[in-house]
Amino acid sequence: MSVNVNRSVADQFYRYKMPRLIAKVEGKGNGIKTVIVNMTDVAKALSRPPTYPTKFFGCELGAQTQFDAKNDRFIVNGSHEANKLQDMLDVFIRKFVLCPECDNPETDLHINPKKQTIGNSCKACGYRGMLDTRHKLCTFILKNPPENEPGSVEKKKDKKNRKKDKENGSGSVEAGNHNDMDAPDAMNGEDDEDWAEETTEEAQRRRMEEISSHAKNLTLSEDLEKTLEERVNIFYNFVKQKREDCAIDAADKEILVEAERLDVTAMGPLILSELLFDENIRDQIKKYKRHFLRFCVNNKKAQKYLLGGFECLVKLHQAQLLPRVPVVLKDLYDADLVEEDVILSWAEKVSKKYVSKELAKEIHARASPFIRWLKEAEEESEGSEVEEEEDDENVEVVYDSSARELKVETVKPNKPDEEDDFDIDAI
Repeated sequence: MSVNVNRSVADQFYRYKMPRLIAKVEGKGNGIKTVIVNMTDVAKALSRPPTYPTKFFGCELGAQTQFDAKNDRFIVNGSHEANKLQDMLDVFIRKFVLCPECDNPETDLHINPKKQTIGNSCKACGYRGMLDTRHKLCTFILKNPPENEPGSVEKKKDKKNRKKDKENGSGSVEAGNHNDMDAPDAMNGEDDEDWAEETTEEAQRRRMEEISSHAKNLTLSEDLEKTLEERVNIFYNFVKQKREDCAIDAADKEILVEAERLDVTAMGPLILSELLFDENIRDQIKKYKRHFLRFCVNNKKAQKYLLGGFECLVKLHQAQLLPRVPVVLKDLYDADLVEEDVILSWAEKVSKKYVSKELAKEIHARASPFIRWLKEAEEESEGSEVEEEEDDENVEVVYDSSARELKVETVKPNKPDEEDDFDIDAI
């Protein structure tokens, strides 16, 4: 059964089709593996080598892959359902097959191993651009370029022939016979073309943009290979430069993108608190709330780093900030930068990760009124919920036929009737 290459297109007459993936699980225990039976046919429909989607599955699933092109066996270690692999194939198609402009799959990949870039060109709309090389598969593609890349085979043959000619001395013969060749006839003015490079401002700007995009991709791959400390320093200098250029206020999204590029998103609040906060932290929380929210929402690790950054700040401005620890913590809590359970978890253990043990104990001691308030508020909310449940049990809905409406009455619990006193002599 065939499906649309771009499965987001529901048109049954869509011309780009591919076979549905067929997966077969083999082996048991540690030797269990999934063989993609028709990977060659699927890859042919996508105009990509079958090793690319197979390796993509391995990258996404964190599993090893095996290729046996002669026997058409493409294997992913582990047991995986065909539907799950089909969904992953859609992601591969979106990233490495479909044109970003027209969404057609008539694209070719162009590998430049020296520059470590992967180009993408579309035969349908003429689009030419660069792929984002952050995905692990890009490393595999750079090492294993497509064999059917236009001109790649011819170029290799030409190089080999030229080497052979040089070894055999035919190059000197050609040079010697060069003078004997007839001069070409002068070309007519109509066929004369200007092969000089265009020098207009627009052309120069366009070339600079192309160069910068190539350089950006190169920098991207190089930065990710650096150590965590080096990547943190790059991010620190990036934010610092934005602050010095007075562009920090509107750069919240740009800062997050840079942190994601360098894979230091969780540590972002630690660097931001060092560069954006000082003794006037209460006003600065309001000013830069948007910057921190981009990192801290639904990211408890980032929230813990923010509390660590606050401890470092207290160390720098002890006289001003140590007495105001509970107030600042409440500001962070009210701004939704730190969740309640993260603060309570932080309060349980004194750590010397960011400051000395003595100062950490002092900070926790100063924070105790706020921690106590948080715990009491939590207990009160739980108590009120219990009371509401009890009140609901004592409420009865009564229908009054004369009023023709529902009435809610509180019913008092029935107490056992007290027995009347009686005189035993009266029996």
